[in-house]
Amino acid sequence: MTQRRADHVQHDITIQNLGEGVEEATFAEWLKQVGDEVTTDEPIAELMTDKVNLELVSPFTGVLTAQLCEAEDVVAVGAVIAHIESSS
Repeated sequence: MTQRRADHVQHDITIQNLGEGVEEATFAEWLKQVGDEVTTDEPIAELMTDKVNLELVSPFTGVLTAQLCEAEDVVAVGAVIAHIESSS
């Protein structure tokens, strides 16, 4: 989901497809903190599955404004885990 505020846009960061048959992952750690600037395709977090560990990359350039999970949380595909705000 994307929300507009004045000249800024807030983007939801979700857990995307993790591979065939993988429906959830364990959140490992944040690589970026709230207030950090991020660029498109920059790693912002690490996830663990039974099969592989992977980095979650930002689909947007902007500022990380919220982290909605923490280490050892189990997150499902489609779950919103963060917000990034960008200029419109």
